[in-house]
Amino acid sequence: MGYFNAIFLIIAFLALVLRCTETLSEDVPLVFDYYKETCPLAENIVRRHVAIALVRDPRMAASLLRLHFHDCFVMGCDASVLLDSSEGIVSEKQAGPNLNSLRGYEVIDEIKYYLEESCPYKVSCADILAIAARDAVELRGGPRWEVLLGRRDSLEASLSGANQLIPAPNSSLETLIANFEQHGLDVGDLVALSGSHTMGKARCLSFRQRIYDDFKYSREHNDKYKRYTTFRRMLRSMCPESGKDHKLAPLDHLTPAKFDNHYFLNILEGKGLLGSDTVLVTQDHEGEILKQVWAYASDEELFFASFAKSMVKMGNINVLTGDQGQIRRNCRFVST
Repeated sequence: MGYFNAIFLIIAFLALVLRCTETLSEDVPLVFDYYKETCPLAENIVRRHVAIALVRDPRMAASLLRLHFHDCFVMGCDASVLLDSSEGIVSEKQAGPNLNSLRGYEVIDEIKYYLEESCPYKVSCADILAIAARDAVELRGGPRWEVLLGRRDSLEASLSGANQLIPAPNSSLETLIANFEQHGLDVGDLVALSGSHTMGKARCLSFRQRIYDDFKYSREHNDKYKRYTTFRRMLRSMCPESGKDHKLAPLDHLTPAKFDNHYFLNILEGKGLLGSDTVLVTQDHEGEILKQVWAYASDEELFFASFAKSMVKMGNINVLTGDQGQIRRNCRFVST
């Protein structure tokens, strides 16, 4: 009996050690200076190539920021959005919110190439997305924040998740709040992160419903809406009721390539481009969101601080760390 008891105790001990090891590998936190020893120039390499990309195409700043957002809202910040379709994987790039809309893949490919030349198999594609989003914002005049690092890359993608979990441009306020809460983000994060629409452009397909539905309503309430007529007439000249689905209009008609607080000034004036922008002020029956919008419109530094804080929070959604996932050598394919 003593022999069997000893064997039992050894097995139980090994099982406990294995469980503790698994727990540690799953719960390893993201940290600052993660690549200090393994790839000390990682963030410098990312920043240099983001800067080059923005010189070539200033709109790329908004695209890189959006790429990180679309990644984090599907399975977490794991670079699943970068995977191409291959055996066993259907790419998220084919999802409705991403197809013919999401951009910046080639910029990430270029950054990854140079990182692999410098530090093979060390820097994850998920971390590249997080750093590139930060640098894109800062290089266009926005805030800088320290990016927590140590993410690993997903071994799979989710086409259904990309179709279901990324907020639509015509979402109601109630839908937006529920969507953000599903990812651990609160109403404050929703308002701050919506400010990212101070840069970039949107397709006619994304805002057509807003400008034509609102126009029909405005004809019945002319006194209240006539000061917005010129703005909507301009948009309708670019975006007819049918056709030209991929025609682009700036999200911020004043400074579309600069990260500032004009987004909040725009939506207060009824000049937000997307329906999901205008609902922050038109569907806020409690008035709390409107207070936050006014605060950001009045104080750019306050907006910058809140945006940076919410970006760090978003960058922590369901990350893979420790032994989870892998470090891909090519961001488009799972390494074998």
